Amino acid sequence: MDISELLLFVNKEGGSDLHISAGEPPMLRILGEIKRIEIPPLSREELHIMLYDVLNDHQRKKFEETHELDFSLELKGIARFRVNAFRQQRGEGAVFRVIPSKIKSLEQLGLPKSLREVCMNERGLVLVTGPTGSGKSTTLASMIDILNNSLKGHIITIEDPIEFLHESKKCLINQREVGAHTHSFANALRAALREDPDIILVGEMRDLETISLALTAAETGHLVFSTLHTSGASKTVDRVIDVFPAAQQGQIRTQFAESVQAIISQVLLKRKDGRGLVPALEVMIGTAAVRNLIRESKAAQLPSAIQTGQKFGMISLDQSMKELVSRNIVDREQCLYLATNPNIFNS
Repeated sequence: MDISELLLFVNKEGGSDLHISAGEPPMLRILGEIKRIEIPPLSREELHIMLYDVLNDHQRKKFEETHELDFSLELKGIARFRVNAFRQQRGEGAVFRVIPSKIKSLEQLGLPKSLREVCMNERGLVLVTGPTGSGKSTTLASMIDILNNSLKGHIITIEDPIEFLHESKKCLINQREVGAHTHSFANALRAALREDPDIILVGEMRDLETISLALTAAETGHLVFSTLHTSGASKTVDRVIDVFPAAQQGQIRTQFAESVQAIISQVLLKRKDGRGLVPALEVMIGTAAVRNLIRESKAAQLPSAIQTGQKFGMISLDQSMKELVSRNIVDREQCLYLATNPNIFNS
């Protein structure tokens, strides 16, 4: 079977991911659940041929050296896919994540209007956080598209791999891929500071050097967007600070407090009508009170500041889920295990 046939099938079925693994039949993820495709298991040889058909010489060499590989793949006019290939006990495997060809607006995604205002900051750091598969890249693509349609500036994205493709509209957009166009996030971010950017998107803040450079870029007049695999504003703040040695943490805390414009944490919930997934969000805005709590190492008090900061566009995850339940969009039961205060659904 050709890999393109499987990818077309996943796209047609509305799946979010295709899993292929030697010794198993192909599987797809629909609405958060893995389902088998009713065809025989793929042999080690079949999967190897299927995978190597979509790799170029450089990618094959890297995969053979490192035993894992991130790359993107495009089916013209259908969809793009973010791919991770790996070796496992039975042979090789890969996961193909569907990247929609069209970038949706905040309204189409069910995201709050306050995110549009977050985009309009001239400088600072905006973080979108959440577990894998929570829609972080989709949210960021929508926010970048707002800027692309609104401002006359230069946007640089640094991704691993490039996911959503942006065409230059009012802005000039340059998209760079780690591996294909640069050796690392840190290298590209260091170079970006000499490339006259207004807005920088860093696909993921993975290490100390990348986080440090992103903070410097935000502090020196750029608007920087990035992601972290954290849940909630307080855990995100702690994660950023804790990456650094103890001797530097005081300085980084101050730098982060001055730079942060917003932390948006999101999860995806199943819709009651079975028509896909909907985001529930916690939105923290960098107000004077919030910056002060970060500076004074009181991140544990950020949830209280978010609850009382609705007039600034803030919302807690509990409040977001309560609204979705009250509008009959999601079941209360799936929200209970995520809620800090389960009684919120009774009020």
